[in-house]
Amino acid sequence: MEIKEHLINNIKIAEVTANDIIIRNADDGLDLLGNLYYSGFDRIVIYEQNITPDFFDLKNGLAGEILQKFSNYRVKLVIVGNFTDYTTKSIKDFIRESNNGNHINFLPNTADALQKLSN
Repeated sequence: MEIKEHLINNIKIAEVTANDIIIRNADDGLDLLGNLYYSGFDRIVIYEQNITPDFFDLKNGLAGEILQKFSNYRVKLVIVGNFTDYTTKSIKDFIRESNNGNHINFLPNTADALQKLSN
């Protein structure tokens, strides 16, 4: 796992990259959040391919559990990926509702993510 720091408008943003899945469960999400938060980041970009596919199955509650931690710590998160393959109404609604807010967003590319987090 690699953390790339972006400084935009005097705002530190962590871009997390890896070749494999780094969030497999709620504890992994909390560990990532804690490590970055205590390193001075309160805005994070992570990629869809680095999150277990189970995250996107809302029935198991994994997404809610992980994202609640980000909300509790007031850490903004953008998940970058192609979300068109998720076809259930629940995940589409979840992504749309998240994108209507400023705290958790699902965006198609890193440039959009950095722009969103630097405002």
